[in-house]
Amino acid sequence: MAEATKQDDTAEVTTARLCAVGDLAPGEARRYDVAGLRVALVRIGDDFHAVGDRCSHEDYSLADGEVFAAECQIECAKHGSMFDLLTGDPRSFPATKPVPVYTVVVDGDDVSVVVP
Repeated sequence: MAEATKQDDTAEVTTARLCAVGDLAPGEARRYDVAGLRVALVRIGDDFHAVGDRCSHEDYSLADGEVFAAECQIECAKHGSMFDLLTGDPRSFPATKPVPVYTVVVDGDDVSVVVP
């Protein structure tokens, strides 16, 4: 469910809860469908990253791919394209277009994504 919250008393943002912090192990990726978004949530250490869960080369779930923590990247399991979790940029072929990146908010035990 999407929820509107104030950030810095200036702008209201809408967030959608994905999971609890402990629901995702370090090095794991999982797909969530919330607020009309298909999101791949990735945990690297204590940090969470969210990108669009569709490979830009072919409509395939990125959450099914391998997470490369040291590089902060995820690999598409279909054809091996690598995507930067910070920028969404492809790092290897066959993908040539970026995937969307979403802001993640951790509030206590809740992990949410900012809905654009």
